[in-house]
Amino acid sequence: MSAPRVRSELPLALVETAFLASTASLGWLASFYLGLTPVLRLFLPIPLALVTRRWGHRWGWLGLGTTFLLLSILMGPPRGLAYILRYGFLALLLGYHWRRGTGWGTTVVQGIGVGTVGFFGQIAVLSVLVGENLWLLVTTQGTQALEWVLERLQILAQPEVAWIQVATVGLVMVNAAVYTFVVQLVSWALLERLDTPVPPPPNWLRVWLGLEE
Repeated sequence: MSAPRVRSELPLALVETAFLASTASLGWLASFYLGLTPVLRLFLPIPLALVTRRWGHRWGWLGLGTTFLLLSILMGPPRGLAYILRYGFLALLLGYHWRRGTGWGTTVVQGIGVGTVGFFGQIAVLSVLVGENLWLLVTTQGTQALEWVLERLQILAQPEVAWIQVATVGLVMVNAAVYTFVVQLVSWALLERLDTPVPPPPNWLRVWLGLEE
């Protein structure tokens, strides 16, 4: 009895996956070429997360591969890979937990890991492309900037590059946590209106938003 239903759903799953993969690609194109990253950044993982939420992780991976192919053709493989590392894997994580009804705490904690690995993966790809260790370059410049500030404040201290690197990793992890949380909030507000509910916010946030007394 289940086989006819699976066959009847296959065309819809294919169409939705192709459409949402195209939407994700267009969003990345617009954010890159039109300078709309601050505006669109919160929406970039949602299309592929929606694929995974509706049809499961296999379709999510198919959507991810389709998005990478589209972006590789339109922008080149490095920029396609940049989307996958920064937003694609996070989208699959979100869709997986939305489908399972997982609480926001677990999703945010795992989002920290995925976001941090994605950030440094992108740094590694860009370092290979430009032929220079960008991570070391950024932390060295950060150390020099901090030394300049301390000198102007007449503070006798010598910042270590290692501590700057540790602080930078901490900031990346905090940013990943905040980003995952806000994307979940935006997705919850948006997808509730599209009849594709995702796990609701924790009670304290619902009270803070005035949704519960």
